[in-house]
Amino acid sequence: MKTELIIRSNSSDIDFALLRDGRLVELNKETSDNKFSVGDIFLAKIGKVMTGLNAAFVNVGYPKDGFLHYHDLGPQVLSLSKFIKKVSTGKFKEFTLKNFRSEDDIDKNGGINDVLKSGQNLLVQIVKEPISTKGPRISSELSIAGRFLVLVPFSNRVSVSQKITDNKEKERLKKLAKSIKPKGFGLILRTVAEGKRVAELDKDLQNSLDRWKTLCKRIANTNTPTKVLSELDRASSILRDVMNDSFTNIITNDESLKIEIKEYLQKIYPEKENIVKLHRSNVPIFEKYGIERQIKTSFGRTVSMSKGAYLVIEHTEALHVIDVNSGNRSNKAKNQEETALEVNLIAATEIARQLQLRDMGGIIVVDFIDMKTAENRQKLYQHLKEAMSLDRTKHKILPPSKFGLVQITRQRVRPELEIKTREPNPNKDGEVEAPIVLIDKIEAELDRIVNSDVRYEDITLNVHPFIAAYLTKNLKSIRFQWLLRHKRWIKIIPRDAYKYLQYHFSYRKKNK
Repeated sequence: MKTELIIRSNSSDIDFALLRDGRLVELNKETSDNKFSVGDIFLAKIGKVMTGLNAAFVNVGYPKDGFLHYHDLGPQVLSLSKFIKKVSTGKFKEFTLKNFRSEDDIDKNGGINDVLKSGQNLLVQIVKEPISTKGPRISSELSIAGRFLVLVPFSNRVSVSQKITDNKEKERLKKLAKSIKPKGFGLILRTVAEGKRVAELDKDLQNSLDRWKTLCKRIANTNTPTKVLSELDRASSILRDVMNDSFTNIITNDESLKIEIKEYLQKIYPEKENIVKLHRSNVPIFEKYGIERQIKTSFGRTVSMSKGAYLVIEHTEALHVIDVNSGNRSNKAKNQEETALEVNLIAATEIARQLQLRDMGGIIVVDFIDMKTAENRQKLYQHLKEAMSLDRTKHKILPPSKFGLVQITRQRVRPELEIKTREPNPNKDGEVEAPIVLIDKIEAELDRIVNSDVRYEDITLNVHPFIAAYLTKNLKSIRFQWLLRHKRWIKIIPRDAYKYLQYHFSYRKKNK
């Protein structure tokens, strides 16, 4: 698998597109006015303590207060509160916790008013960005993520990612972690730590400890609310979380950003430093790598797939619903069950991509095409789990029901990415589908005709003159590509009476 990160920078924000084998799988935007990102740590002030909710509202500098439930305090919140009081005076500068005497863990069934008081200062971390009218979701169980491990202040636990399944490797990593673990801190070994040496883990640990010390220095004599530690920028956090040997290119149109990324790679993955390149073409960077086209075809209500199949994605207040359709196509499969399995497997791959691409969270219900056999339903379930294995966001998939429904829960930590794909109608009021999607629809129908069980001849495409000119322009035209792919010449007839996005195929059955 070939992985590329394409970064487009402009005056106000930066867009990040992650491609796997040329397919867009993740799209992120970093805006200059975004004050809250998952992982940011704030010195905040406790507002109202709500005994009935067993929670408190916390001022983190957002119009709506953050919500902090008792179960999100973390067992060591008393130790954290004591530490903040000591450091706030500016007299306590032992940030390593070597000589810090911890308090007892709180009762997991206790009450919020026994632990927090209104007006109290507390370190909290953003676990969910503000969404819609809701303020940020926060936690006082702090963690500082590095490339290979996560540093957890005031804890003594050492744990290993559940995605590492080799028990021997788990034990090896635990031993290494315990040998370097500083007093007063817990460690969580991330999936990418698999196979790493102790020197690499220790270097990553020291980087996280330096960030912790920076945070502590900012607490002293600071007004609340104040951000005391920022999560890495999107480029660095993406590279930290997904960087591996499959990365072949990191391309940006910004010289300073290129230098920053190169410096970051020197720290975490020096052998990949040379894959960072500057985009110098006159063609906009997202157009050069086909990203604009993929955005137009991937974010609409209807998403086309291979072999004429398509998805319909609907969003409601409570959940997302995805309907799988086989389309109006003829298939060479032996029976309806095999056709359903084939379409469902194609759909499962695309659904995994769509969830990550749109960053859809909460409850997702997928209506796959009904399959009669339990064996095929199990094949679909396994394929969907494998397709979603590269998704970094926490998720859970339930096996298909006998009605073909699959329920997925996916953690929602930031607003869902929505991109408007419909465009103003040039003829009248209202909107039409983006014209670039038309070519994909024409090609999908052509594939269906050419791959039909019935052999057709004299295939003719009737389209608006503008579209006809686009399909036939220059020697390497789209029609010429069809000839190479299908070994069939497609006649294209401009029709003045057609609307811009109207088209029609005509053909005749071949005589035996």
